[in-house]
Amino acid sequence: MKDHRKLGAKIWNYRWLYLMLVPILAYYVIFKYIPMYGVTIAFKDYNVFKGVLASPWCGFKVFNKLFANKNFWHAVRNTLILNFATLLVSFPLTIIVSLMLNEVRSALFKRVTQSILYLPHFISWVVVAAISVNMFSVTDGTINMIVERAGFKAIPFLSDNTWWVVTYVICNVWKEIGWGTIIYLAALTGVDESLYEAAYLDGATKFQRLIYITLPSIKSVIVTMLILQISKMMTIGLEAPLLIGNKKVLGVSEVISTYTYRIGIERAKYSDSTAIGLFQSVFNIIVLVLADKFAKLIGEDGII
Repeated sequence: MKDHRKLGAKIWNYRWLYLMLVPILAYYVIFKYIPMYGVTIAFKDYNVFKGVLASPWCGFKVFNKLFANKNFWHAVRNTLILNFATLLVSFPLTIIVSLMLNEVRSALFKRVTQSILYLPHFISWVVVAAISVNMFSVTDGTINMIVERAGFKAIPFLSDNTWWVVTYVICNVWKEIGWGTIIYLAALTGVDESLYEAAYLDGATKFQRLIYITLPSIKSVIVTMLILQISKMMTIGLEAPLLIGNKKVLGVSEVISTYTYRIGIERAKYSDSTAIGLFQSVFNIIVLVLADKFAKLIGEDGII
């Protein structure tokens, strides 16, 4: 009884702080937890006029139909290819750019460079797609005009499957590389300067200090970021492949998000689109757990 009274007294003493939490809790309950019931649409023969509750259950019929569809697995393959290619380029490049920025001694130059790198993150994909068309178009694209004047044939960046993947990766890296450096730069500020001083006195070069001090000091951050990136391998934004892609490169630009858009919005197959979303979530969770287990096996803390 005394414990309950003490707890009640503590809550009353901090009542204004708890009151400030009410809108946040209400937001998550109303917009995050309650809508989760909509996942049941994936197990129902959903009828928009009957609603979620009145629509009849159909078990795993939707999943069976989905997994038997070649177009679905084609979209899954493209999603994994684009995400893996982007990760393969952007992840090491982000670390390299962060290390380079960390070595800059001019505060003004560093701030200007960071601002230039951060800016593309805040640009809409609609604008990025328009820029990419102006840059990579075969007929009047800036790059192809330079290529043709140099005496070479125009490169079909937006109409050839292989070149389209390259273009997609370039656009993604350009847009997000600056934003990705924020965490690494924050981690680099926490490296003990005395380690650098001791290594300098021992005759270590800048490269040796980078390899034996800087990278080991931020290794845990690198592993954590890699796990988080890997856990999103089945998730890809709708805007980039939809806006940059076209019918000529549908073989590589049709990903999970665009496939869901076409069958869910254009064809009104809500059960199918919900099943795809559930499949994505389960796949990402499994990958996250496996990546975390692997990180712990090699001596890292992981994130779970």
